[in-house]
Amino acid sequence: MPVEIEGLGSVTPSAPSRQHIRVREASVTLSAWRMDVASPRGAGWIVLAEHNASWYRGDGVFLGWPQPRLEAAWRALLPPPEKPELDFPQLG
Repeated sequence: MPVEIEGLGSVTPSAPSRQHIRVREASVTLSAWRMDVASPRGAGWIVLAEHNASWYRGDGVFLGWPQPRLEAAWRALLPPPEKPELDFPQLG
């Protein structure tokens, strides 16, 4: 489902996927979330990493975006939460 992102227009995101990353501050491999997008201005992706704090890294059309703008784009691109199915057992 396309989402409007300021400066990019109508963006089509993929579902977030788990990625392994390395950072200078950690001596171990960390897990992060990556979301790829297609837009009229080209392709790009945002990675959400967490190690003592959360931070975002953008590449492609998101390259050079500041943290607050990447966070806002990430949140706008997340799929809507699934509604839980209420399954009431038959009693008696």
